[in-house]
Amino acid sequence: MDKPRYLQLLVQSLIVLKVLTVSNGTPQATAVNPLSSQTQTDQRIAAIRDLLVHLDRAHQLLVLTCWSPSVRYALWQSVRESTATSHRGTASVRFAPIDQRHLPWHDPNQHQIVIVLDLSCPGTDRLLESARQLLYYRVRWIVFRSSIEESGGSVRGWSNCSEYSVLDRLPLLVSNELFYFCTETSTGQHLVRQQYRLAARSAGSSVPIYETFGTWNAALGVRVVVGSKVRPPVTSIRRQNFHKFQLRASLVILHNETLNHLDDLHDKHIDTLSRVNYLLTKSVAHALNATVKFSIVDTWGYRDRETDRYNGMIGELQRDLADLGGTSMFFTQDRIKAVDFLAMTASTRASFIFRAPKLSFTSNVFVLPFDQYVWYCTVSFIVLSGVLLLVMLRTEQRYTAGGGGGRGSAIGSNSPAAVTGLSDTLLNVFGTTCQQGSFIEPQTAPSRCLILLCLVVLMFLYASYSANIVALIQAPSTKIQTLEDLLASRLKTGAEDTVYNQYYFRTETEPSRKALYERKMRNKDGTENFLPLAQGVELIRQGHYAFHVERGVCYKLISETFQEEEKCGLQEVEYLKVIEPYYAVQKNSSFREPVRINLFKLREFGIQGREHTLLYTKKPRCVGGSSFIPVSIVDVWPALVTLGWGYLLTVAVLIAELLWFRLRSRILPTAGYFQ
Repeated sequence: MDKPRYLQLLVQSLIVLKVLTVSNGTPQATAVNPLSSQTQTDQRIAAIRDLLVHLDRAHQLLVLTCWSPSVRYALWQSVRESTATSHRGTASVRFAPIDQRHLPWHDPNQHQIVIVLDLSCPGTDRLLESARQLLYYRVRWIVFRSSIEESGGSVRGWSNCSEYSVLDRLPLLVSNELFYFCTETSTGQHLVRQQYRLAARSAGSSVPIYETFGTWNAALGVRVVVGSKVRPPVTSIRRQNFHKFQLRASLVILHNETLNHLDDLHDKHIDTLSRVNYLLTKSVAHALNATVKFSIVDTWGYRDRETDRYNGMIGELQRDLADLGGTSMFFTQDRIKAVDFLAMTASTRASFIFRAPKLSFTSNVFVLPFDQYVWYCTVSFIVLSGVLLLVMLRTEQRYTAGGGGGRGSAIGSNSPAAVTGLSDTLLNVFGTTCQQGSFIEPQTAPSRCLILLCLVVLMFLYASYSANIVALIQAPSTKIQTLEDLLASRLKTGAEDTVYNQYYFRTETEPSRKALYERKMRNKDGTENFLPLAQGVELIRQGHYAFHVERGVCYKLISETFQEEEKCGLQEVEYLKVIEPYYAVQKNSSFREPVRINLFKLREFGIQGREHTLLYTKKPRCVGGSSFIPVSIVDVWPALVTLGWGYLLTVAVLIAELLWFRLRSRILPTAGYFQ
């Protein structure tokens, strides 16, 4: 025997010895020749091998049976050989005793596991009954009831399809992927069958629904061909017919009058989110050939920190009082453990909406006309002109003091009052800047040129400044862009009186959001600014007020109550740190995938967009232009503040001069030195 062949047999022998040591959890002392295992291959092994080809992501095979070690080894060898050449990679095979402790309860790769059971093995029935949600959630199953015919020591087949009554007692819900092999007595065909029920709430609530996945024979394997079409292997696509089964949906209604107008557009700004999802839920039920029964609650559901339970709609989903969350809700971290979020069904958000205040409300318009470098240049020009004018006047005075004939005499005869210092020339240039003229009369050509230059240059600066001031006083402010800007502004704030607004404002812990609630939402007397929708929109119209409300709902009232010019300058600032609302179902619900698929279809086909367009109003367009806004105290407030500080400075200087005059007269009495 050549060396490679010898090594191959040695490896196979070691593997067989390992398999033989595990039989129902107890070591076995019987040795089996690996070469003779091929003679014991039966239909069960071939059926498992052929069915795995049609199961995507079947990377782990967990075998919980009472089969003999030789059959186990034959199964391991057959599966390894059949998957070794597959593009999906080699599947691992694991054997374990028939015990619920070996089920993959917390395995993160549950979706890759296929469990093999034989109902003829003792304890398998109890194992299936204890599997609970593993029967219909993520894990796949292959089940037999072996029909043992001891002819030559091999197993020839399995029981007929009427001998699987144990499956009728199990919660095999619509999402289960349990395959079982049986023989049809009338035709003798080997079938791969599945069965499911739509609910497990009571024994008679839902009868089992049977479906044939395909047929199997030793030559062709598993064939899923039905007529001329290939049956889709994805379970959630196959099972789209609920046979008029009644789904239970929980709907959040905040205003009782809405119950009379769920199917029309009357007062569509009230409970708009619930109306959109109500129509979408009915469409999903229609697509699944099901009916739907709605239960009404007044809140989405928030966690009680003491009991760790939810109230409202989420509470009904947790207590199995509802299958569907009929109103979409915010996707938050604490809710992930309570429900399963499926799809975004409403493209809406809640934000602070306000009319942009005048620019003077947020900024000092008197410093905005010029860039900071223009201000630097203007101040430098004033100082430089004042210094040059002082130098020229000093020179002029020197020539005047020298006297003499000719031009010097002429200059001296028309000389103005003596200039004392730099303060006089700076004050003269500053007065020229403000277009107040020059109180200094220049006598020489250089000083006249300088004064003329100052008048011309500062005239252009003054004209530009005045024009910009007029435009800026009428301009709206765009400075409030973030929550921090809103907190620092002088705008008052409020929120619509809804359950979610009260909950999120009161429980927010982020510093800036908590500060906004404490400083702007909660008053000193303990009251809170939660207002009815109509009152909040009216405060927005009056100005200087930010109202937290659902956008589409608010814009409907704005379109009906605002003048055209009042619709200009609407701004939004988000407060809630959440994404758009999502549709939800029970945690690990068997309806999750069918409902998700149909919600996606509604969005792709445009039905969701249609309902959203009918019930939500877009942001109004500014078509009328802004109206004239009269100048108010706010606009000239910086000037008044400057004037007030000027008065205080003047009085302070006057008092300082008086004190200095009295102090100097006492310390230095000049009258005694000149007697």
